[in-house]
This record gives sequence, C-alpha cells and structure tokens, in this order.
Amino acid sequence: MPVTPAKPSRSRARPAFLSGALKSLASLTGSSLFGSRIASSDSTKPTSSTAKLRALFSPSSSSTRRSINPSPAPSASSSPATLVESDFDLLNDSDLLSPIGISPASSSALPNPYTANAMSHQARINAVLGVVAHAPRDVKVPTDATGRVLTPSELFGTNVFGLPQLQKALPKPVYAQFIKQVRGRHTLDKPTADAVAHAVRVWAQERGATAFTHWFQPQTGSTAEKHDSFLTLKYSDSGDFASTIDAFSGSQLLQSEPDASSFPSGGMRTTFEARGYTVWDTTSPMFLRDGPIKGTTTLYIPSVFISYNGQALDEKTVLLRANEALSKSAVKVLRLLGENVSRVYTTLGIEQGYFLIDRNLYSLRPDLKLTGRTLIGSVPPKHQQLEDHYFGKIPSRVLATMSEAELELLKLGVPVKTRHNEVAPQQFELAPIFEEATVAVDHNLLVMDVMHQVAHRHKLKILFHEKPFKGINGSGKHCNWSMSTDQGDNLLDPTVRPETNYRFLIFLLATLLGVKQHQGILRASISSSSNLHRLGAQEAPPGIISAFLGEQLTEVLDAIEQKRGVKNFSVPHMQTIKLGGTVLDLKVAVLPEIARDLTDRNRTSPFAFTGNKFEFRAIAKKLEAKMAGKAIATEDDKIAVIRDLIADTRAIRFEGDNYSQAWSDEAEKRGLLNIKSVPEAYAQLLEPVNADMLTKATAVFTHEELHSRYHVLVERFTKDLLIEANTLKFMATQTILPAVFEYRKSLANTIAALKGIECDASAEVAAVGALASHLNGLRTAVDELDQAINKVNAAGDDPVAQAKLADTALLPAMDAVRVHADALEQVVADKFWPLPKYTELLFQ
Repeated sequence: MPVTPAKPSRSRARPAFLSGALKSLASLTGSSLFGSRIASSDSTKPTSSTAKLRALFSPSSSSTRRSINPSPAPSASSSPATLVESDFDLLNDSDLLSPIGISPASSSALPNPYTANAMSHQARINAVLGVVAHAPRDVKVPTDATGRVLTPSELFGTNVFGLPQLQKALPKPVYAQFIKQVRGRHTLDKPTADAVAHAVRVWAQERGATAFTHWFQPQTGSTAEKHDSFLTLKYSDSGDFASTIDAFSGSQLLQSEPDASSFPSGGMRTTFEARGYTVWDTTSPMFLRDGPIKGTTTLYIPSVFISYNGQALDEKTVLLRANEALSKSAVKVLRLLGENVSRVYTTLGIEQGYFLIDRNLYSLRPDLKLTGRTLIGSVPPKHQQLEDHYFGKIPSRVLATMSEAELELLKLGVPVKTRHNEVAPQQFELAPIFEEATVAVDHNLLVMDVMHQVAHRHKLKILFHEKPFKGINGSGKHCNWSMSTDQGDNLLDPTVRPETNYRFLIFLLATLLGVKQHQGILRASISSSSNLHRLGAQEAPPGIISAFLGEQLTEVLDAIEQKRGVKNFSVPHMQTIKLGGTVLDLKVAVLPEIARDLTDRNRTSPFAFTGNKFEFRAIAKKLEAKMAGKAIATEDDKIAVIRDLIADTRAIRFEGDNYSQAWSDEAEKRGLLNIKSVPEAYAQLLEPVNADMLTKATAVFTHEELHSRYHVLVERFTKDLLIEANTLKFMATQTILPAVFEYRKSLANTIAALKGIECDASAEVAAVGALASHLNGLRTAVDELDQAINKVNAAGDDPVAQAKLADTALLPAMDAVRVHADALEQVVADKFWPLPKYTELLFQ
C-alpha cells in the first residue's frame, strides 16, 4: 500500500520583532500597530501559521498592515509577531484555512499589505521615524598644532591659490610680469604661464591634490567640470619605455577642450561642430576641493567657455564683458568730473535663500526629485501665518549643517557672514560679505554646491528652487549691487550730505535711467519657469520694474529739481547725522541712540536703493553725451545734468506698495512695461532698444550670441514645463489615482459589510460621495494635461511658438490637475495617501 508523503511543516521560527521605539508609532498612525489576536511570546518560540492567519483576518488587520517590515532583522527583544510578505502565501492553503473557518475564496478579498499603496505608506512612516532616530554627525573643527580652534580669519582662504600665494611662490620678476599682463588685459606669455602652472601644482600636491579641472558655467543653470590627472607618461629617448611623472604645463592651465555641442548653444554648435574651449579666468583665484576619499583633492581653475570661433557659450564671459563695458563708461564720466580713476568694478553681495528637508522624505517625492518643486500638496493648517519662524531659533540639525558648510566655505575663501531662519518653515538664508561681482558669482555657485554636499552628509536635502512649496514663501537671491573705483570708493555712497555729492547723484540717476530705458532686460533676467511662481505673489516684486529711493533721497531730488532747500528730516533735538542718516531716539533711558539709515527698506520694490547699493544692475550712457567736448565739467554742468536726469527718471521711481492694483494702474499710465509671461519677457532681449545696447553700444554680446541666448532661454523654459507636466501626469496616474481607488474600494467593502448586517453605512456612503467629484475631475484633468503635452510636443519645429504654447496650455492644465489632487489629499484617509505631505516635509 503506497505511503502518502508527509507534507512539509509550515511552522517556522517567528521573524524579527519591532523595537520598542516602533511601538510608539501607534500615536502617529492613529491606531494600534498590532492585531489584538497576535499574542506576545518568547522570541525563541515558533509562531504557528494558524495564529498568523487569525491575525490576518482579525478586526485590527488594517492596523496590522502598518507594522509589516519588508526586511525584518533579528532581534533579541520580545514583542508581538511581525508579519512578513511570505506569510501571505498561507492564504492559498485550504488545509490551513478550513480549521479556522475561512475559505480560500473569502481570503482573496484580504488587502495584501505589500501592494504599492501599503508599501508607500510604510515608507512614509519609516521616513518619519528615521528623522526621529537621526544621529548627529560628528564634525571635527580645524585646530592648530596645540589643539586651539582656528578662528574664521585664520581658516579663511587656506584652500585658495590667489595673488598672495602666487606672489610668494613666483620669483619677483615673473610675478611682476604676470600682474602687468593680467591688469593690462594682455594674454599671458608661455614662460609666465608655465611658471604659474608649476607653482600652483606644487602648492596643490602638497595639500593632496591628484587632479585638476577647468570649472566653468555653461547655460545649464549650474557648473561643469572635467577632471584630468597630474600623472604624465615620459618616454625615453629611444622610446623603449615610459616613466611616470607629475606635470602641469602652462598650456594645460590656460586652456582645455570640452565638447561644445553637448552644452546649450542656441544653434551655434552642432554635433559636427563640437570643438569648444575653456580658458582660465585670471580674475578669479584657483582653489582646492576635497574628494570623497582622502588624498583625492582636485585643483579647480575658474574658466570661461567659448566656441571654436570665440563665441560665448557660458555666463561668465558675458559678465566679464559687461564689467568691462561699465568700467569704460564710468571712467569716462569720472574723468569728466575731475577724478583720476583707471578702473571701476561692480560689487555684489548675494543673499542665498534655500529650504532644508529630510532626505528620506525627499526620496519619496518624485516631483521634488525631478523638478525641484512639489507639483502636488495642500498647505497644512499651520505654515507661516504665525510669523514665528523668521529669525527664530535655528534647529540644531540645520545649525550643524550650516556650521559645517561655513567651515568649508571659509577654507575656499568665501566670506560667509550671516545665517538665519527665513519666513517659511524649513526656509533659511546665508549671506556673504560684498566682493567684486565676478568673484561673488563664483562664490555663490560654490555656496550652493558646498551646501548641497554638506546637507547630504546630514541626511538632508537642500532645495534652491524659487518656489518648492505652494502656499508659503519661496526663496530667491537678493543681489545687492554697487560700483566701486580702483581706489576703493563706493560710487553709490550718499555720504553725509547727498544733496551736494554730485558724483553720487550722477551715478545714482544714471543707474535709474538705465533701469528705465532697459526695464525689459531686467524683466527678462528674472524670468524663468521656476520664478514665475513667485513674482507678484506677496513675497517677491511684481513684473513691473520700478526703483525705490526712500523718503529722504526723494526729497533731495525734488529739492534740486525745484531749486529749493532740502527739508530737514531730523527732529529738533536730534541734529547729529551719522553715515548719511539721522539719529533715532528710542525713548528708553537705558538704550543708546542709534544711527538711522538714510532710506527705509521697500521689500516690494524690484530695484530698491538700500543705503549705498541697489539690488539690480543697469548701464546708462546719457551723461557722456551731455558733457561731450569738455575736459572737466563745471558745477553748473553737473547741476544741469542732474536736473535733466531727475526729470528723465521720474517715471521709474515709485515709493509705494508694488503689490497693489493701484500701482499697476499707475505704471500703465507712466508707460512702464507690465510683462506677465516668461516668453514675452525673453522677447525683450531682441527689442531694438535692448539689442542695440547689448550688441552695439557695449559689445556685451555679438548679434549671433544674443539670438542664440534667446533661443537657449525659450527652449529651456519649454523643456522645464514639459518635465513638470510629464512628472505630474505620471504621479497622478501611477500614484494618486490608484491610492484613491484603493481607498474607495475599502469604503465600498465596508459599506457592503455594514449593509450585510443591517448597520447604518451613511457615513461611509458620504465619504465615497466626497471622493466622486474630485476623482472624476482628476481623471478628466489628467486627460486634458496629456492632450496639452502632445500639443506642445507637436510644435517642436518652432521653439518660440512652442514656448508660448507651453505657457498657455501646460500651466493651466497642470493647475487643474493640482486642484483636484490637493482636494483629494484632504479627504482620502492618511494611511492610503502614498506621498509625504507638507506637514511631514516642513515640520520634521
């Protein structure tokens, strides 16, 4: 008689147990982590399959789903049993199901917690727990040989090879020749270049450098670099063998050759015209960046990027040309005013705003990863309305990130000065000391790169997008701009008596005239697919360009124009004027009087004068024409020019609220531009008044470069919107809709069960009804978004028309999808929602 083989035992040792910390998750999820029928037992005892099956079908099985750990690890602690994915194979075994009164058919209705929705929710929970369990990073503060912590001034520039280091390393005649050639704007000769290259290689390799890179700024919104080793093969005279040496020639220092066709060029470079060059920018110092492995430091050489024919393919070349053009015009004006000045340069202080969020939560948001902003997400009940985050106490994890980044930036020669909380939750700002504009831009790019890397080490993600979260303030760069002479004089310093400081008034008004004449260029410079979400949104200036001077400077200009005395702004007992302002009495005996600035701050103005600087850039040429033919202008000449400029710039000056509708109406009367779309703003670059200034008057661009720059901008705008639109479509169809379907199915099953036992299901029916309109609306909106995407793609033969279509078709379609998705987030049960919400992103 045949023997039936015995079935293998289905009992096995119970998998790992959740730690005590995980038990506290019950308060977070709003329900018990474990089913009441899963008994607690000693970890060495097996857990029967029957017990697990009872747990699966227990009334608390929905909450049990929250406790499933896809990769359980052994634990010595005792705790209720944890279910694993393989346990759900038991549902197909009728021999095991029958003894506990369950049929395989009924088990098919059991929701498997390993569905995408359950795993997404579990990932959210794990990410939140990861924030709580995050261990602080141990950062060693730089010290000297005695163990004393180095001060910021001692640490500053230790990884920089600038003029002081070059002067120390080179023979005096060679250094003198280098300075002569650089300041004279001449090309370096080969012997001088070779000497500089040898000096910087020795310096770099003493500090662990193994490679060098030309670091440049293509039109991609970031930087680019290609690393080359110092290693060189030197062949014997006979060619029989080669030895290895470290070498770095002057030609390698001066020039490198990336593929120009692989970067945005607006049609100036194609695949069969690939040659391009990076050329060392001698105005910006070289520096070292540490690699991820000790001993893999890289020497960075700030460079410009040009095509084979010498056309500018980057941002820096244009900035250097603009500075040269401004210096040339400003020097002419100063000499007319009787001042012996050889060079004028622009200074810049860039305040960098940013958000910091937990990297685990960030990794669960496809929109943040692909576009830099949240395309879906409703504003939480508390955000920034209490005004308690601005200048509040910096969170310890954020402060640790800031502090480590500042240590690295100081070594790189970046003069970081200020850090603080910004207005929105998880929003912060870093500000440096003013520097020459070309160096300041390099340093701002370094700030963003270093902050990104350091945040990663602290398990954080830094967001530089102008508007990553809807409904709260976005971030930007406040570019505080001025002009200085080679003797160190700030040309926009009003001094104690601005009404008699003719040099200040002339340069102030010349700047305002440039703003008025070329407001379209300024509007184009702040236009992008990301910044359009901020402009005019009560957090950034609107699209109408105007300038704010403040009550006192406005009074000075009015008095000069009207040929009368200047009104005294000091109250009778406060006659002392300090730093161009008045003394402010706080009326508190224990507090001293403070110096009040000459102007208030108007945060709604796009081009505000803030004491001795502006927050924008413009070039004006009118003054030279008015004084043409004269060696030195007389005082009458100066006053006449100032009065003419005051009248000419009246339309661009506005002291009120730039957010108000009244200003929009007034600006229209004044003939100011009110540009509301990005493609329309970019088109201003090609307007004759702007194009002629940029190409003919200043030679900042050639005609071909300006048109290519315009095409790069419009193509980038379209590509950005298409990436956002496709990402949103993916999230809606692959994540949001399935989650809502799952929740609706759960409600439907509950309704059916309640009706089966004749219980009231009106609450559940109402919940299903609340889903209906937005669920159907979302499906319709996604279909319309898909049609808009196809329409924009079909217009690809005409980049300009495609950009306009993206602006008018994609943006409204995306908004429609978001309206319904955000509404569904409010009514779908939290455990079904697959994405981290604003509450988790902004308050962890």
